[in-house]
This record gives sequence, C-alpha cells and structure tokens, in this order.
Amino acid sequence: MSDIDTRNGVTFYKLEWDTEFFGVKCAKAILHKPLTLDVWTELKLLFKEYQFISIENQNSDPINAQLIGKDTPAFLADINIQFVKYLEEKDEQHLFNNITLHHSLKRNDKIVEMADFQFSKFTADIELANRGGERVYSQWLINSFDKPNKYFALSKDENEEINGFLLYSYSDDACVIELIAVSQRVPKSGVGTSLFNTVEHSAIKNGSKIIKVGTQVRNLGAVNFYHKVGCRQVGCHQIYHLWNL
Repeated sequence: MSDIDTRNGVTFYKLEWDTEFFGVKCAKAILHKPLTLDVWTELKLLFKEYQFISIENQNSDPINAQLIGKDTPAFLADINIQFVKYLEEKDEQHLFNNITLHHSLKRNDKIVEMADFQFSKFTADIELANRGGERVYSQWLINSFDKPNKYFALSKDENEEINGFLLYSYSDDACVIELIAVSQRVPKSGVGTSLFNTVEHSAIKNGSKIIKVGTQVRNLGAVNFYHKVGCRQVGCHQIYHLWNL
C-alpha cells in the first residue's frame, strides 16, 4: 500500500508509534482540501485496512466534514487550533535567570509528573483511554529525553525545584513547541511566559523564522496564553476518530 499523493488533497500513512502503544493498527489521513468523490472512495478503501484512523480535516472544510459524517461512523474528537509567531531580532532581549535550556536532557521524573494535561483527545476518546491514553504525554516526554534533536526549557524556583518546562524542537526554519506545563503549585506566576520568551530568544539565535504551536479549542487557557505572547491563529482543523473494531 502506498500513500495517497498529497497533490490529490490527502496524505495517508500508518502511525507506527500509536500502533505499538495502543495495540491496534493505526493510521492517519490529512485532508488538505475538499476531496473529489473518486479520491474519497479510494480513501475509504484504505480505512478498511486499519482498526483506528485519525482524520485531520484541515481548516474544518465543510465538504469533507459532510463526507465523513455521511459515509463513516467517525466522530469529532478534537478541534486543533494552530498558532504561529513570526520572529524578528529585537534590540533588547530580557533573559530570565531562572530559565535554563537543555538538549539531550537526561530523564527527569519531576518533569514527567507534570504531564497531567486536562485536555487530551487520548482520554476524551473512550477507546484510546481504555488502551492507556492517559499515559501518552508522559511517554512522549520519556521518549524525548536523551535525544539531541529535542530541547527543554526548564524553570526553577528559589529552592532549585523545577516548576515548569517547555519541550520544543526545530523543523526547517521553524521552532515547534511540543509540550508546555507549569506546576499547579505556582498558578498565574508568569512561569509560562518566561519559558516562552526564553525559547523565542533562543529560536531567533538559532535562525528560526517562526514559532509554531497547536492546542485544543476547548483549552481556553492555552488559547489565551498564546495570544498573550504574540502568536496569531493560522488554522483550525477538525480531528475525527474512526474505529473499525
């Protein structure tokens, strides 16, 4: 089986990590534009080869939404908001003494313990939740330790205890924020903003042109945070889950 050519409006591929983690054959379909009936028919045939398919309907296209709703039992599991911030050199950069940057960071269970994210399609979907969905973000972090292409910004309090982290990576000319969390012990402390600003400064020095990040539309705290730090919304993608069990 080969991927559907993206020029036809679809990218389709097997999710290797998800297949191993959840114990079912997983795939992902990204719908880049309104699909023709011929392409949609071909795609539905591919769906039958997998037990779980994540369907990303980019820009929440209404034609694709109707095809999915009419022809499949898939359900809307998430609406993903994509943000970018265009980076420019600044005359002054405010650096935070309590923030340190690391790559190839050794495993730190204090960081893993912070991966308690309220909004997650992996727990909202009962089938994924029953297959260990609550452990996805913890495993994501564990898999990111000791990796030279993964970077951590860490915030520490006056007692040198970690009270926040930001996991990020680089792709072409973009700095990609993967996960960010602040300890519940320090609500509204500005730790998140300090982490973001420090990573922004590092990304500029690295030659990145933009910062990219996504979050769930239900996560109003995160949506408001990214607006506050100067990001702007560039996408709103529906995520459907299709099960063939």
